[in-house]
Amino acid sequence: MGRQRGGRRAEGRSPRGDGGPVAGTYEIDTGTCELEEDPFDQQSWIVRINGEPSSHIDLGDPQALAFDYMRWISELVRSQWDSSSKLRILHLGGGACTLARAFASMYPEARQVVVELDGRLAVLVREWFDLPRAPLVRVRVGEARAVTETLTENSRDLIIRDVFAGNSTPRPLTTLEFTEHARRVLSPGGIYVVNCGGTPDLRGARAEAATIGAVFEHTAIIADPAMLKGKRDGNIVIAGSDVPIGTSSALASRLLGGGTQAHVWQDQQVRRFAESTTVLRDDVSSTAE
Repeated sequence: MGRQRGGRRAEGRSPRGDGGPVAGTYEIDTGTCELEEDPFDQQSWIVRINGEPSSHIDLGDPQALAFDYMRWISELVRSQWDSSSKLRILHLGGGACTLARAFASMYPEARQVVVELDGRLAVLVREWFDLPRAPLVRVRVGEARAVTETLTENSRDLIIRDVFAGNSTPRPLTTLEFTEHARRVLSPGGIYVVNCGGTPDLRGARAEAATIGAVFEHTAIIADPAMLKGKRDGNIVIAGSDVPIGTSSALASRLLGGGTQAHVWQDQQVRRFAESTTVLRDDVSSTAE
């Protein structure tokens, strides 16, 4: 794609000594991280983990979300809470902490914890992207399910699951049992949101929608129409709550803007979408990420 790349670096620090980002390939605990300059914006960076696109960061504007699914999640959250809300947010899956940076800007009173499996990646991201410091944004190194199971009941208002191994979410983070842990951790009125990597057969998305619908009274889906019709691979955002979500006309309007237009499905549509599949459950395999 013509992006300028630096050589392999052991520490991931700028040669200027300022700790800022430098294009290159870096060794991390789970493989490699490629940091690329965005050829269309000198203030933006693209992060790839083991070759897969993971994050996009705009250093000049933390609320600029280049990945459509992140913008959809942001719009859903904005439709539920205003900027003065003192949200307690848990991010399962860190990457470059793009959404954490965005929410720190949108919700100045928010307190966020980002759970990231890769400790080395967490260190690099803090060095490169000048994340807000604790208690605004705290990065906790650990496995997403194990951390969630230790959290106190009613201790979070928003949980965002964005964990991938390759192009799929580890099964232990998709099951009924794990979703029940997420529900336990959420406060009344809280929202559980997942980024589901969908394929044209939509089997995984239907199963996740069924599982979330089995735990939460209200559900919503956000995706582009082609994805929902099974015409291509892509991202499907699925959310659950004990209060109605995705019902705002302003949300529906905002989702039609941006790079990819998206539709929001409310609870009845989600349940029709999921009615032909079964709920995902734990099996005897390990729950490691």
